[in-house]
Amino acid sequence: MTDASEPFKPKYRRVLLKLSGEAFGQGGKSSGISIDETMNVARQIKQVLDRGVQLAVVVGGGNILRGAQFSGGGSIVNVVTADYMGMLATILNGLALQEALEKLQCETRLLTAIRMETVAEPYIRRRAMRHLEKGRVVILAGGTGNPGVTTDTAAALRGWELGCEILLKATRVDGVYSDDPEKNPHAVKYDKLTYQQVVRDNLRVMDISAIDRCREAKLPILVLDYKQKDSIDKAIAGHTIGTIVGDFGEPRTS
Repeated sequence: MTDASEPFKPKYRRVLLKLSGEAFGQGGKSSGISIDETMNVARQIKQVLDRGVQLAVVVGGGNILRGAQFSGGGSIVNVVTADYMGMLATILNGLALQEALEKLQCETRLLTAIRMETVAEPYIRRRAMRHLEKGRVVILAGGTGNPGVTTDTAAALRGWELGCEILLKATRVDGVYSDDPEKNPHAVKYDKLTYQQVVRDNLRVMDISAIDRCREAKLPILVLDYKQKDSIDKAIAGHTIGTIVGDFGEPRTS
């Protein structure tokens, strides 16, 4: 187990952390923003920041609103408008995370792909990189600013743009399984997977666009359970945790 006071050399210098909306909701449910859950995530981020790691965080908004909620035939909301509404939800989470981190004395910057200068800076790649170099947590909200693009794809794109060495996808599951482990007790957990295997076996890691972007950028993806104690810190330290997706051979199972 790692300890915040225990010195070690992080394996990664610059990291992209993808947080889905469920990380901000109470018990992983679509129930708005939980102060306790948000502070729990903020403490883990501070632990990593104290190691000297440069950290960018892409936030989702599913705890507040999902565009799919309006996809039914009877919906009065156009699907494009629904996607924009979902992007605005990510900014609410970004603001909450920013406040939580600054209460822990972490310097932050909230950047959004949808311009709203009164609450956040516009996303500009070079500006984001300067913030990282100055030791600030860069919170990225608003997806890519385009409808029809998931926050997974936004995370893969930002990870590539910002020169991150790994993309950590924080979930409520401790890795990637052959089937839904909550429904199938015989589901097998993978330690390693190639990008090709994820696509071939239709494994629910990230959407295909995100996987393709990571594959082209040679950006590994590590899927982990952020609820496990020190899981993000352990991942950055290079401990064996979760499931890593990259240029590997056949997957091993645990």
